[in-house]
Amino acid sequence: MATLKDRLFALLQDPRVAQLIQDPKVQELAVKAFRFRGRVEGALEQRVQRIADVLNLATQRDLRSLQRRIRQLERELREAEERLTDAEDAREAQARN
Repeated sequence: MATLKDRLFALLQDPRVAQLIQDPKVQELAVKAFRFRGRVEGALEQRVQRIADVLNLATQRDLRSLQRRIRQLERELREAEERLTDAEDAREAQARN
């Protein structure tokens, strides 16, 4: 992997490559390639989601959503426990008076 990085770094220092990268046509092609990649990934993600739905499987998106919901419920539970503790403390204080 280090040799690949070294080769890439050396290649980027080559003036011909620098000139090529600055070419507007090459830049436009690179932008189109990134957009195409995004569209392909999006389409693939949709198909995976449909298959997972049909097979009743959980996806990473489902798991992240579930984890967020669990964190929210844990937070609500802590708040409810604190309110209960405060109410019990207030009731004990009132009973003492």
